[in-house]
Amino acid sequence: MSPDELPEPLRACCEALDDKKAEDITVLHFGPGGPIADDFIIATGTSEPHLRALVKAAEASLDKQGMDYVSGQRGLRTGWMVIDAHDLVVHVFTKEMRRYFNLEGLWKDARRIDFVSVPTVIRH
Repeated sequence: MSPDELPEPLRACCEALDDKKAEDITVLHFGPGGPIADDFIIATGTSEPHLRALVKAAEASLDKQGMDYVSGQRGLRTGWMVIDAHDLVVHVFTKEMRRYFNLEGLWKDARRIDFVSVPTVIRH
């Protein structure tokens, strides 16, 4: 599965994170009936304000898709914020916390899809 083949809610959420300059956006695809969810989106922010902006963008995307979710805003000071949208869980980390918790290594059996945005062509 390529980033273009992601289901709409996942792709839209990844694009919203990308629009707010999230770094290293990765989807871990477990499939239906996965251990916790069908998919994780993992993204990195550069600071606490950036984490808040990323979470806000992801929530807006989920709202637009009509998805219910619970947001773990309390995790901000730990450098890890979570949005649980049932079959989709969005993890937003600082670089240090992402490296420490290493979800990609923990769930290494999941299919990993690196989300790479398509650059916008600027025409003069």
